[in-house]
Amino acid sequence: MPIELGIWKINGAVEKIHFSSMETERKLEDVITHDISIIDPSLLLIGRQINTAFGKFIDILAMNSEGNLVIIELKRNKTPREVVAQTLDYASWVQQLNYTDIIEIYSERNPGKQLEQDFVDYFQTDLPETLNELHQLIIVSAELDPATERIINYLTNFGVPINALFFHYFKDGDNEYLARNWLIDPNKVEVKTSNVTTNKTGKAPWNGKDFYISLGDGDYRNWEDCRRYGFISAGQGKWYSRSLNLLKPGARIFACIPKVGYVGVGIVQEEVVPIKEFQVMVNGVNIPLLDADIHVRMDTDVDDPDLCEYVVRVEWVKTVSKQEAIWEKGMFANQNSACKLRNQFTIERLTEHFRLEEEN
Repeated sequence: MPIELGIWKINGAVEKIHFSSMETERKLEDVITHDISIIDPSLLLIGRQINTAFGKFIDILAMNSEGNLVIIELKRNKTPREVVAQTLDYASWVQQLNYTDIIEIYSERNPGKQLEQDFVDYFQTDLPETLNELHQLIIVSAELDPATERIINYLTNFGVPINALFFHYFKDGDNEYLARNWLIDPNKVEVKTSNVTTNKTGKAPWNGKDFYISLGDGDYRNWEDCRRYGFISAGQGKWYSRSLNLLKPGARIFACIPKVGYVGVGIVQEEVVPIKEFQVMVNGVNIPLLDADIHVRMDTDVDDPDLCEYVVRVEWVKTVSKQEAIWEKGMFANQNSACKLRNQFTIERLTEHFRLEEEN
């Protein structure tokens, strides 16, 4: 069950800010298509109001970095049965789309643009040769009723990759706010549907907690600073920093310096923030990381939200120096700053190297 959200304004007196479902439903599709990162920062928008072969329209269609499609459907005033049945019906059509179909849909919805080029610009990697091996379903609503919740929970328990996201729209004078809650943690949905994923794609299932971190040790960040002050970071472009949004408190990370090896395992303590907002404890006092004794200058483009460094607080479980980095043939490596670690060989070998079983 999602957590109920409330917001209060504190200005001399305490005043509750009320939300409006009508405002949310009216504006939500526009807001999401303007910035789909509100749903997931690792999605590329394909288009809105995509016409299907049976005369209906998918509200929003997106693609993730693996080339899989995501159907996003707004509940509006539909009943629980209607919205779930309609979303599943759309999925039955989407699963049949091939490479050429998807390219054509993107071109129709984005005149003058090519998916192959935009995919590279957004994800900094080539468009996969095989698209749409899997798909995900997301129902978006201003409020979530018990019937929809029961149906979605039932479907996920049987391997259907469906979830619900609900938004509250708040207004305080001229200021407008959106707050969101997932019905089910997206990571838990992936774990529940992992058997289906493995059978269809041959990819190893994800355990729901482990992440790979590519830590560029060089001009913009230093591994010894990360060890000393408890953080990992990425920057110099949205593509590099965007994936840090995957990391939530409690996640376990395995930090790897590219072309060197694995140097640490830790537990995420806080979500990602711009570096100018990140503080560390020095001699019992919290100070900005940028004012701490660090080996490299991390304040490059500090006021540019696209280029600045972004930081995630980590409690290190085990670390080694760069010179002691762990690497074996067959271990997982990736260019993303953060991604889900599925490679069982890597997890097992690092568990042994770092003696993680002794920590349990």
